[in-house]
Amino acid sequence: MLVTSRGTKRWVIPKGNPVAGIAAHTAASMEAEEEAGVRGLVCPTPLGSYRYRKRRQNGASLMLDVDVFPLAVSQELGMWKEQGERERRWFSLADAAAAVDEPDLRDLIRSFGPAEFKAAAQRNGLLTTVAQKSKVSHMFAWFQRLLPKTGNFFEMFEAHAVTIVAAADAIARLLQDGGRDHIREVIEREHDADEIIREMLRTVRETFLTPFDRSAITSLIGSMDDAIDEMQASVQAIDLYEVTHFEREMKDMAAIIVDAARLTAEAMPLLRDVGRNGPRLHELTERLVRMESHADEIHTAGVKRSFKEHGATDTLRFIVQREIYKHLERIVDAFEDVANEIDGIVIDHA
Repeated sequence: MLVTSRGTKRWVIPKGNPVAGIAAHTAASMEAEEEAGVRGLVCPTPLGSYRYRKRRQNGASLMLDVDVFPLAVSQELGMWKEQGERERRWFSLADAAAAVDEPDLRDLIRSFGPAEFKAAAQRNGLLTTVAQKSKVSHMFAWFQRLLPKTGNFFEMFEAHAVTIVAAADAIARLLQDGGRDHIREVIEREHDADEIIREMLRTVRETFLTPFDRSAITSLIGSMDDAIDEMQASVQAIDLYEVTHFEREMKDMAAIIVDAARLTAEAMPLLRDVGRNGPRLHELTERLVRMESHADEIHTAGVKRSFKEHGATDTLRFIVQREIYKHLERIVDAFEDVANEIDGIVIDHA
């Protein structure tokens, strides 16, 4: 979603100045509501930054650096603060990148989703592979890339990633509005993922030639399944303890989960050609690991605040909140495991 600027009416993203005492990503979500009339969970780990020149009211023209945070929109308001001053519009990633003026912002938008890498993810023919990879020193990996790819492993990886994204989005909505339908959706998505992993394991047993080592295939799909299993455990705990209020740190961790699921979904099609897509896969896994480290800090801060506020006066509430934090942390840990498994495949085959 882009909005028009108030002065020049060019297409921009919602943004504003830092607010004292408020985390940057929280301030960003406030600007999104004021300027675009959207609400949702915002990931505290920035996508990146860009620079642009802004003219002040006093005539000065200054360069400003903008940190960009991904926000998973769950609600579009019919009325909002700057409705009469701006236009808002949904774009495809390609059209959004073409609409903005700042080159760095254009690159950030293009890199946000997998569409930019769709062509790169297509498998090359045998002769193309020979021509491109004839100088690879790791001869076994080179030979494996020449073998015909059998079994529908890539389709199953991608299908499983779709269930993870859907479950993560449902968790985000649950922590936003507390609706119990979101709990049911996560559980249903987990059941869908179970069907996919059963089919994957059956295919591994029955397929003579596999694109990667069998252990790498089962380890990757297993770590992905751990992520959605922990999502199910999280919502079941929320349902069991009838939790309806969620702390800021819980929402921040949920936003990280949404973005981690998105990155995982982007990575899966790139596995069709690891040699060509190795650099991009490494970028994605590096970001997943960085997000896991950030989530650990948020988890610690949330548990500590809960202990200070409720440890002595409402011990049961503290125990319940600590349990929720534990499950959310395990989800993010599982995504780090996914990143490690992808890195292993890249090392062996790129």
